[in-house]
Amino acid sequence: MHTQQKLKALQDQLNTVIAGKPAQIQDSLACLLAGGHLLIEDVPGVGKTTLAHALARTLGLQFARVQFTSDLMPSDLTGVSVYERAREDFVFHPGPVFAQVLLADEINRASPKTQSALLEAMEERQVTVEGQTRPLPAPFFVIATQNPHDQLGTYALPESQLDRFLMRISLGYPEREAERALLAGQDRRDLLEQLQPLLTLPELQSLQQQVLAVHAAPSLLDYVQDLLAATRNGRWFIQGLSPRAGLALLRAAKAQALLCGRDYVAPDDVQAVLPQTTAHRLVPVTESGRGALEQVRALLEAVPLP
Repeated sequence: MHTQQKLKALQDQLNTVIAGKPAQIQDSLACLLAGGHLLIEDVPGVGKTTLAHALARTLGLQFARVQFTSDLMPSDLTGVSVYERAREDFVFHPGPVFAQVLLADEINRASPKTQSALLEAMEERQVTVEGQTRPLPAPFFVIATQNPHDQLGTYALPESQLDRFLMRISLGYPEREAERALLAGQDRRDLLEQLQPLLTLPELQSLQQQVLAVHAAPSLLDYVQDLLAATRNGRWFIQGLSPRAGLALLRAAKAQALLCGRDYVAPDDVQAVLPQTTAHRLVPVTESGRGALEQVRALLEAVPLP
């Protein structure tokens, strides 16, 4: 099967489960193909968990879910060594973090200590348990969900942690037609059970390599640098984007280009992923009265195209 047909089949299958959200599904796929981690911020009950499940099943990856709570310990995530009498030795029992797709549900309900254990796993693709470093499976994707901050009992994620997520998306409420299909249709859990894996692990790794090989012309890199410079000039944001954020933006744009059937990045690709890859890393200048997402969109309008 041709790469484009394969990518279309992936999106089509995911769209059958999460109705009426093709843009968010494309973002999720772009994020995973770019080797990033995904943060979904939304109210409970709009399909965040279903999307994570559907992605894991469609990509043929092993899945684990952890409900984050205030008493969740780092060892609940990474695993623990237990003494076994028969062996007269300690045996390591791996935690849920050793899955290829880890759904960290309501990540902002866990203590900073547990959050930082997940942070190490996301950044280093390995965990250190009792002094021993253990590699995580490849690929390793974290899909974290968080409820809006004003809910009780939540610890806001620090900027350094938000920066580890390639993208932040929001599903939002379904449109009337999609909601009707949801109300009248099959149970989502039954639909999930029926999903077939459409990729093998080597095929997924090959797609990730293709993302890296997507060409970015010098004029396109100028445009990316103009956007980064605009975030740093003090007009829109308190602090600008870091070079790491610039690399993340380019990687996401390459994945977007591949999903659109191109082997080069167009300015459209950068514009399509800029809000999702940068708004969660930025704090807007307060006088504007606008949130980070609105500020990023305003900045897009202001920076001329190459």
